Amino acid sequence: MIRRIIRKRRPAPTLTGISLEEELALLRVELMYGLRVNREEYLRRKADEREQLAARVRDGGTATLLDDLRHVLERTVPSRVPPAPVVDLQSRRHSQSAKGPEPV
Repeated sequence: MIRRIIRKRRPAPTLTGISLEEELALLRVELMYGLRVNREEYLRRKADEREQLAARVRDGGTATLLDDLRHVLERTVPSRVPPAPVVDLQSRRHSQSAKGPEPV
């Protein structure tokens, strides 16, 4: 079914190409939410984001870009969550085999 959908897909405008993964994601949005995605507008927005990123790299340099990325990551990852306990599987395996099998 997916192959049939991909074969019948609308031709992409010539601004830039839509990758197969992007097309599948857009089709998923259309099917799941009943929305119609304008491919030309999607490609324009993609080109605009690419131009903005290129301008930021040219203007700010890599240090500024890395600093911005660090701030974005700090906002998305909660800082007050305690780290998950580390379980040493090797020592657990040895301790369980030393006790022997548990009675059923």
